[in-house]
Amino acid sequence: MFDYIIIGAGFAGSVIAERIASVLNKKVLIIEKRKHIGGNCWDYIDKNGIIVHRYGPHLFHTNHKDIFEYLSTFTLWHIYYHKVLAFIDGKKIPIPFNFNTLNRLFPREIAEKLKKKLLEKYPYGTKVSMIELKKVKDGDLQFLANYIYEKIFKNYTKKQWGIKPEILNTEVLERVPVIIGKDNRYFQDRYQAVPKYGYTKIFEKMLRHPNITIWMNTDFKSVLNIDTTNRKIYFQKQQFKGKVIFTGMIDELFNYKFGALPYRTLRFKFKTIENEFYQEVATVNYPNEYKFTRITEFKHIHPVKTSVTRIVFEYPGQYKVGDIPYYPLFTEKAKERYYKYLESTEKIDNLILIGRLAEYRYYDMDDVVKRALDVFREKIQ
Repeated sequence: MFDYIIIGAGFAGSVIAERIASVLNKKVLIIEKRKHIGGNCWDYIDKNGIIVHRYGPHLFHTNHKDIFEYLSTFTLWHIYYHKVLAFIDGKKIPIPFNFNTLNRLFPREIAEKLKKKLLEKYPYGTKVSMIELKKVKDGDLQFLANYIYEKIFKNYTKKQWGIKPEILNTEVLERVPVIIGKDNRYFQDRYQAVPKYGYTKIFEKMLRHPNITIWMNTDFKSVLNIDTTNRKIYFQKQQFKGKVIFTGMIDELFNYKFGALPYRTLRFKFKTIENEFYQEVATVNYPNEYKFTRITEFKHIHPVKTSVTRIVFEYPGQYKVGDIPYYPLFTEKAKERYYKYLESTEKIDNLILIGRLAEYRYYDMDDVVKRALDVFREKIQ
């Protein structure tokens, strides 16, 4: 009945399903473990009319015009520039670290000296990674790099990832920029917006095609089997010769034969507050005190007039079976194990991996949409 089977109804699976159904006019089956589509981007409207992101805040941003235009066929947008504060030494300061942050933290003379030295080395408006700044051979800039590392990055990273920052792959450190200027926006991409009616509506429209069938509340292992010895895939005990596109955990796909890969999970504590707003911006990070890493207030993201507001506290933790895996834990040992699984997939011609868990790497939303569209063009169309 089906030409393609896709495991997972998040962005990776949904985008490629839509392309196969619409462009190729082929039959697609999506197998989804959860009771809803949209993966971790799933959201809902609560009883107060507030759009709530069930699995933490998702903010769309991209420099890819084609990605923005593609998603625009499934939604109207609310232009939104995400702003984040960090609670440091009793003050709420803007991050990423920028000139406004310097002004809030240091006496005027010190702040001006640091700004001058940064401008002598880097053009105004550029982003400098934490790794690069720590390598600068200047006493004052070394002081600044160490201050940012100690106060903003180190303890937040320990909470978020459960290990010391130096054990993490450098890819994570490179995601922590210093902005040479006064831009308080958390992202600097050309296109920044959130779906006007929420992310769930995007997935509903994307998957509303007669060629797409969705099985929800279904564990793929109950209907799909990978025979690595004979390099075959079986669906409901019959050999499946179409393509299988997998977006879940790669170690689970191969029954953990090389051992489990490490992931991080998240626990959320939601609260309704009897005030119009709770905090100044959508997200406030707590890198040092408290067990949670951040508090997000959804009304800043999706504006609505209500007398109450909805917030969520975010608690990272070590993934265990039964949890939702949010992030691959990027260590050199984990990468070595992943490559063993990757070798197994390369032996099966009709198996394709897409997404954060299947490819064991960090993808933003626009990255995974682009990845799905690229895979469709390169390996399917």
